[in-house]
Amino acid sequence: MTDDQQPPQHAAQEPARPAPVPLDTPVDGVPDVVETERDLAAAARAVAAGVGPVGLDAERASGHRYGQRAYLVQLRREGSGTWLVDPMACPDLSPLDDAIGHAEWILHAATQDLPCLAEVGLRPTQLFDTELAARLLGLPRVGLAAVVEHYLGLALAKEHSAVDWSTRPLPEPWLRYAALDVEVLVELRNLMGVDLAMQGKDEWARQEFAALTTWQPVERQDPWRRTTGINTLRTRRDLAVLRELWYERDRIAQLRDTSPGRVLPDVNLVDIARARPSTPSDLPTSHRAIARSGRQWVAAVARGLAVPESALPERTLRTDGPPPPRAWAEKDPTAAARLADTRAALTAFSEERQVPIENVCSPDPLRRVVWSPPADRDRDGFAAALAAQGCRPWQREIVAPMLVAAFAAHPG
Repeated sequence: MTDDQQPPQHAAQEPARPAPVPLDTPVDGVPDVVETERDLAAAARAVAAGVGPVGLDAERASGHRYGQRAYLVQLRREGSGTWLVDPMACPDLSPLDDAIGHAEWILHAATQDLPCLAEVGLRPTQLFDTELAARLLGLPRVGLAAVVEHYLGLALAKEHSAVDWSTRPLPEPWLRYAALDVEVLVELRNLMGVDLAMQGKDEWARQEFAALTTWQPVERQDPWRRTTGINTLRTRRDLAVLRELWYERDRIAQLRDTSPGRVLPDVNLVDIARARPSTPSDLPTSHRAIARSGRQWVAAVARGLAVPESALPERTLRTDGPPPPRAWAEKDPTAAARLADTRAALTAFSEERQVPIENVCSPDPLRRVVWSPPADRDRDGFAAALAAQGCRPWQREIVAPMLVAAFAAHPG
């Protein structure tokens, strides 16, 4: 190689991160499960005597039991240690709610646990959601194990996440796993809080967390439409039969306190809806649960076949929102151009600030405002329209100017 020749330039690579250290033992050991009112009162006194925020988690039996009730609640607070509480034995946890008072809750993926915690009397007045914080911070993976590894270099085992938490007694390895889920939440929250402030996103997070304290799950319209394979059914009559089968399965699942999928998988519901059997002997025999409730499935089919033509379900669910974006170019080219410009601006902002675009503004409110804009198409007008769609102040501050620019570029 001559003096004027240079070796090829390579981008500097980040040094390899050390392997995460397994987090496999709670610092205070695995606590006994609180199963009596006396022990619950002791737990409440200990939590009340603690200081600072409270890490919480709940374990459900999704895929095993009907509904999403909590079968174990975990709490940890500085000065009080970790507590594992059995809400089957102690269904009213309001003493713990009183003990926590106005202290901050720390949850991961709060919307998953808030409904079942409310059912047992636990409701936050303020909270910090480590999953939502991870999204705002632009972390590539936002699961609890990934976030713990990112910030603390610890490996959090997740092998028991899908077990049947209604099992009694709960095995010791499961209890260890449950205790570890709240072991480092306070430390994690503090480190993430620093990063949010450094990135200028702490006010965003504050508003998002405040909204979660009053969040309520939205009851889904026509939940049967989520049946896997429904798109293979050809007629509205098939849909009517499937609807009756879905609700029959739900009734059976609730009666047996089991997951609907364990009563009969979606694929079998669709097969029955397509075949329209008139007797139990006509039912497919690929799943034993079909024969077990044969008469009920046939009766459901009959109800679906008896639905009047005028009452058959539509192929697609009608909404009060705008048409699908793919139809905008034909229906309203100007609106389509405005939406494209706003999306482009949102994408650029998302990439620059390293935050998912859907956290800046969800697609539905954006489409609604662009399709049906306010009379005053200035910053305040668009901010008010976004507020009516549930957008937080920090989101309105970012998106309203983008809408003003898009409408100015495409008047009409």
